[in-house]
Amino acid sequence: MASLKEIRTRITSVKSTRQITSAMKMVSAAKLKKAQDHITQLRPYSEKLEQILGNIGAGLGNSGDNIFSKQREIKKVLIITVSSNRGLCGAFNSNVVKKTIEKIEKQYQGVKVDVVQIGKKAGDGLRYKGYKTTANFNTIFDNLNFEDASKIAEDFMQKFADGEYDAVDLVYNQFKNAATQIVMDEPFLPIKEKKEKQKTALDYIFEPSQEEIINELIPKALKTQLFKAILDSYAAEHGARMTAMHKATDNASELLGDLQLTYNKARQASITNEILEIVGGAEALNG
Repeated sequence: MASLKEIRTRITSVKSTRQITSAMKMVSAAKLKKAQDHITQLRPYSEKLEQILGNIGAGLGNSGDNIFSKQREIKKVLIITVSSNRGLCGAFNSNVVKKTIEKIEKQYQGVKVDVVQIGKKAGDGLRYKGYKTTANFNTIFDNLNFEDASKIAEDFMQKFADGEYDAVDLVYNQFKNAATQIVMDEPFLPIKEKKEKQKTALDYIFEPSQEEIINELIPKALKTQLFKAILDSYAAEHGARMTAMHKATDNASELLGDLQLTYNKARQASITNEILEIVGGAEALNG
């Protein structure tokens, strides 16, 4: 059995850890509320923009000449991984790394693949597994806003338009609730034709032309899609961290209870031994 001093040291250490994890849980809970509000406000706009684009473009059927809907033979692919800059959030980052590697090794086997990281941890995880990232945009989380996300999206769009990549995919965590994050794997470029059809025919009068409106909406929809993915990931990160820190705090409390019980038993045994030694010494003197 460990000595009383060793047990006391462990108790002090666990108490300190519990205090830290409890504080991190509260910080993540506060940040989660703000991030959750942002993503829930953006989703209806993003969905409506996509619906309008589908309606006026008849599933992009009338915009086949748009550069961002060009289907090419897949020779080189760009995968955008969205993770966090910090850890201590459970399997949040490792799930993105796992999905990215799965895409490289299975979906795009035999194809040249580049990976760009938005968030430090996915890049660290990929490098640990032997993969490299070609660029990073980790600083976007320092001041998350649509303007910076738009610039990043424009960079990817330009590279696709120039023929540098034949496809661009997004891998990120979608926020569902504080305890649940869904790993998303969705195409970013080229824009896929929508399969679902409208139940009722929609008759629009276009001003300016239908093609001009579509060409204006497509870049806006792509920028919004990337921003939504980043916001989703940001909210999911704080949800995952809050849940992980809640579990860590509970585990620390449970461990602290076990250590306290062990300490009490060791202390009782020590007192009993001291009493036995005193009694034994007294009997020796009497004898």
